Amino acid sequence: MRFFIPTVAAVVLAAGVAQADTRRLPSGAVIPVRFETSVSSARNEPEDRVRAVVRENVIGSGGVVIPAGSEIRGHVLSARRSGRVKGRAELALRFNEVNINGRWHRISTQRIALVAEDSHKRDAAMIGGGAGAGAIIGAIKDGKEGAAKGALIGAGTGTGAVLVTRGKEVEIGSGSRWRVRLAQPLVVG
Repeated sequence: MRFFIPTVAAVVLAAGVAQADTRRLPSGAVIPVRFETSVSSARNEPEDRVRAVVRENVIGSGGVVIPAGSEIRGHVLSARRSGRVKGRAELALRFNEVNINGRWHRISTQRIALVAEDSHKRDAAMIGGGAGAGAIIGAIKDGKEGAAKGALIGAGTGTGAVLVTRGKEVEIGSGSRWRVRLAQPLVVG
């Protein structure tokens, strides 16, 4: 019986030490990162790899859970180029692993999703500008009737420019600073 009591005490003590070494981040915890790769709706495709570095220590229960300088990796979830007439560019990505002190840990972050600005105002300006320029040139050349014809020709030219020009793309450049949130808790032991 004497042998049994010290063994149990040693197991309980070891479990206490292991539990004290465990560090945790809750769901929703923020990880400040700097992108090492650039990602764009025009160039990237789903599953393309994305790398970033943690900018500053991330503190949770038990102390520093993710030290500054840790590499964090993920992938592109979706990427769609901007359309010529309709359809705005979209880009979404998520991080899924982090290297903490030389060991890779699975993580789940909330996705980063970007949508390009709407270009309807720019398109209208191109068409309207073409019509205005055409009207002025037509009026100079042929008076009132020339202004009307010039406006139609100019609007057609502006519409043609809109049809061959894509809208704005979205991009996260290398060196960009972001804050990502954990979608699930992270336990490091």
